[in-house]
Amino acid sequence: MNSEANARRIAMVESCFGTSGQSLNEPGRVLVGEGVLTKMCRKKPKPRQFFLFNDILVYGNIVLNKKKYNKQHIIPLEEVQLSSLEDDGPFRNGWLIKTPIKSFAVYAATATEKAEWMAHINKCVTDLLRKSGKKAAEKHAAVWVPDSETQVCMHCKKTQFTLINRRHHCRKCGKVVCGPCSSKKVILTHQSNKPLRVCLTCHDEISSSQSQTGNSTPVNSNMKEPGSEGKYEADMKETANDSSGEDDSDEDTDDPSIHSPPATTEEKLPWLSFSFPLCNT
Repeated sequence: MNSEANARRIAMVESCFGTSGQSLNEPGRVLVGEGVLTKMCRKKPKPRQFFLFNDILVYGNIVLNKKKYNKQHIIPLEEVQLSSLEDDGPFRNGWLIKTPIKSFAVYAATATEKAEWMAHINKCVTDLLRKSGKKAAEKHAAVWVPDSETQVCMHCKKTQFTLINRRHHCRKCGKVVCGPCSSKKVILTHQSNKPLRVCLTCHDEISSSQSQTGNSTPVNSNMKEPGSEGKYEADMKETANDSSGEDDSDEDTDDPSIHSPPATTEEKLPWLSFSFPLCNT
């Protein structure tokens, strides 16, 4: 494609995110297309602007349509795996975007648009893995159950959620659980090098598995290290607030760094409902 036209398009995307976004202009990077998808967030479905490049997927909150976005998220396509979702009532034309750090559901306006999105993303992923010689990621983060799916803890089946008894999410299985049922932490190496909140069932399963393999015991968030009272209280305050976000379910775990090397998509595919045609490469 025309490298100057591609550079202008990428510069335009960068300008729409303003100073809050990262630079997207990398050697060999091509902007394939963009469009609005409905992302299933923890509180409710919300429209998000998505930009598909040949090596990364970028999305953000829509502040002013086609002119301004914020809360930029960058997902290396080498880590992505897609899974189609069956239509379920008002939720139609959806699929899962799964990565080791974060997984979530998105929905397109039409079945055709869904097919085009999935075809292009899968093509970019295949090209990247082939050129890098890497294997696809084997572990992916759990898709969080939306808050609205349950009014009681999905672990103990007893605790009713209120303004006092707040919802939390297990980072291992994605279920909505109460505070006492998610008081433990473990290190999920594919998600973070820091201990993450998990439900008691997942904690016991991981503990049992690590005991059998001789690995270290998962971190217990109820235990304090000597001299770490201040750090502990700050950490527990942070995890207690994991149910208060207005936007994306696990926004604090997003890794904005770009790990994938730029590549070039070789095969042209038709593209529908995008603001510009698929770039020729």
